[in-house]
Amino acid sequence: MRVDHVVYAAEHDGVHATAERLAKLIGVEPVDGGVHPRFGTRNVILPLAHERYVEVVEVLDHPASDKAPFGQVVRARSQAGGGWLGWVVRVDDIAEQEQRLGREAVNGNRHRPDGVELRWRQLGVKGLQADPQLPFFIAWDQGTPHPSEDADTQVTIESLTIAGDPERVRDWLGLPADYTSSVIDFAWVAPHGTPGLMAVTFDTPQGEVTV
Repeated sequence: MRVDHVVYAAEHDGVHATAERLAKLIGVEPVDGGVHPRFGTRNVILPLAHERYVEVVEVLDHPASDKAPFGQVVRARSQAGGGWLGWVVRVDDIAEQEQRLGREAVNGNRHRPDGVELRWRQLGVKGLQADPQLPFFIAWDQGTPHPSEDADTQVTIESLTIAGDPERVRDWLGLPADYTSSVIDFAWVAPHGTPGLMAVTFDTPQGEVTV
């Protein structure tokens, strides 16, 4: 179980403009990710070192976005101005989390512009909907390339600042949040309003950058 990526909902001018701004801030090259047909969304990837990445995502005018919880949370966050949506934990066997949480994972897929298909299963977006401090889980299908595999960068995630209760997250994960990474620091602040991922600090060749 390890931190896989962080998710940023597109701002008013769309996913590509938002991704370009973030990419310039942290000094990486954005990569067009493609459409999630099951969720009614599309993304742009900011690949990072250590097999991690930033996912910048926007909702499409598509019926799936009204039905899928992921489409619903992306739409709501973008309509509120965009920004950090949440963090995602990678697991090898998502069946363990299905059994522990008593809910079923859903299939996800997208085709990159080069035609390569990425497939995965994800679980816990409804938990994120109800309590945005909670991560959701992803298990990449065997043979699926990780979105960061071609990352030519030294930029890493240094820390996550989360408004919420570390004990609540511990109950959700089944272990403390800092067990999901030995190199990422977790800073907890009391929520003034809605809990959730408040900021991500990146370690770049030019120094720390907090978004």
